Amino acid sequence: MISQNLMLVLALIGILGSMAQWLSWWLKLPSILLLLLLGLVLGKPVLGWVNPDALFGDLLFPIVSLAVSVILFEGALTLKFKEVKGLESVVRRMVTGGMLVTWVTIAVATHFVIDLSWPMSFLFGSLVVVTGPTVIVPMLRILNLNKKLSNVLRWEGIVIDPFGALLAVLVFNFIMASQQGDAGWLVVIKSFFWIMAVGAVIGAVSGSLLGLILRRHWLPDYLHNVFVLTLVFITFAASHTLAHESGLLAVTVMGMWLANSKNTPIHDILHFKESLTILLISGLFILLAARLDVTQLLDLGWSAILLFLVVQFVARPLKVWVSTMGSELTWQEKVTLSWIAPRGIVAAAVSALFALRLEQEGIEGASLMVSLTFMVIIGTVVFQSATAPWVSRKLGVANPESKGVFIIGSNVVAVKVAEALQQQGFEPMVSDSHWRFIQEARMKGIKTYYGNPVSEHADHHLDFIGVGKMLGLSMNNDLNVLAASRYKTEFGVANTFVLPIEEKSKNGEKHSVSKQGKARMLFGKDETYAKLASLIAQGAHIKTTLMTDSFGIDEYLAKHGKNAIPLFAISPAGKRLKVITGMHSLEDLKSDWKVMSLIRVSEAPKESAE
Repeated sequence: MISQNLMLVLALIGILGSMAQWLSWWLKLPSILLLLLLGLVLGKPVLGWVNPDALFGDLLFPIVSLAVSVILFEGALTLKFKEVKGLESVVRRMVTGGMLVTWVTIAVATHFVIDLSWPMSFLFGSLVVVTGPTVIVPMLRILNLNKKLSNVLRWEGIVIDPFGALLAVLVFNFIMASQQGDAGWLVVIKSFFWIMAVGAVIGAVSGSLLGLILRRHWLPDYLHNVFVLTLVFITFAASHTLAHESGLLAVTVMGMWLANSKNTPIHDILHFKESLTILLISGLFILLAARLDVTQLLDLGWSAILLFLVVQFVARPLKVWVSTMGSELTWQEKVTLSWIAPRGIVAAAVSALFALRLEQEGIEGASLMVSLTFMVIIGTVVFQSATAPWVSRKLGVANPESKGVFIIGSNVVAVKVAEALQQQGFEPMVSDSHWRFIQEARMKGIKTYYGNPVSEHADHHLDFIGVGKMLGLSMNNDLNVLAASRYKTEFGVANTFVLPIEEKSKNGEKHSVSKQGKARMLFGKDETYAKLASLIAQGAHIKTTLMTDSFGIDEYLAKHGKNAIPLFAISPAGKRLKVITGMHSLEDLKSDWKVMSLIRVSEAPKESAE
């Protein structure tokens, strides 16, 4: 009966977690909000349908530990030292001295507000110093902050996870060792250095070994993901066995080592780990929220609210003030940094792991760890998700609606399209490896990137803050396909478009750009680069026409017929750019929309009257 219930619960968590991720994307909300709500509703606080302790028993926390190890490994895979060195020094201060300021501030507040013992207060403070990319990145997508703020927040979230986890491990080991009497301090010191040594050595060895295997191609491609996942589990388990709580450090070092190894193919592994992390985060948040004892928080009453206010309005601003002294950040940017610091999965999982161990030792206040941590998680995510967009707009640090368009190629068609978009208030950027083409675009005042848009250099140097779409307009069919595959993860398939070079019949079905690149077809199924370039050579121009009540899309099409190739539609006030993928894209256009079309030379003089 239990196995049947477990099977049903796992299936339920999987489907509901996926639906929550999709709904959060559709509503433009952090997914953690809906996942926590699901856990609270399904678990102990409301319906009681999901009881993780009863369903998983002693396996619950080993499963949670392994899942957290994968999440930290995936985060570490994105941490390249070259990128960190290029950031402002404020990032380094925020994850070192700033983290310690946050820790001490929250610990002192917890001791006096909640009346926990000093050791337990400092443990709680160490648990909630982390933010994490799982909550920061979705919020950044919604806020669309300027480049400086986005970089600071993103890298703070990535780097502070392992540092925060290590700090929590240090405090936890101090509490456990203090139970041994006078020898406690010596045990803590030895334990700290032993954990650091074991985690660092095993992580470095595993990362070095995995990098060697991948570079030498000792494994077939289809086994890469499975082998890497297994090695992450082995690394975590081996390190944890030799030194308790060193596993998180080991997998973090392993990921960082792999990310910074030269000529190591990790793109496919990273993509797989990103998908797996989404699944694990969905399950973990639901399961851990289902265990939450809400009555403990309700019993605390105003004390819990006061502690949250200290975390939000005292600890975070103090950290930012200390970390940004002497920096070039404006006061508006500092206030925004002070406002945004949502807590995520690492705080939830580590608090659950430590609370169980402390409860087994009979340490007073251990049962409050999880409830207080979730209070901070829920409070920061809900409050900041609701208020940060308004605050960033009022302070003028948010970019306007994503008006950037990344264009692959700097040829005659690409430059003509970029010129037309720029005239309508959008911000195109063309990319090409040929200096002559780039030079022509620059002479027209168009933003450019000189280089291969799918190179490692592009990954490090291209800034996509405020960019929402990719248009594949290169004369190189393979480059369009490759760029579509690369940037679909950046912009989404719905915002990734390619233009075929020639008619499909000439290339054959097996060379279909749309299918291989998993992108949408630009301007309609019958339009190609060769056709548009030929029309431009004959004198065709891109014209923009305003739709009105008396001159709608039907009248527009009736007037121009086949002499116009619709390219884009622009919403009223120029806030949104709609890429035309066929005549069906024009059906729902209403008054005050603009239609941007390539008009054949015979039609160009008439268009000027509109």
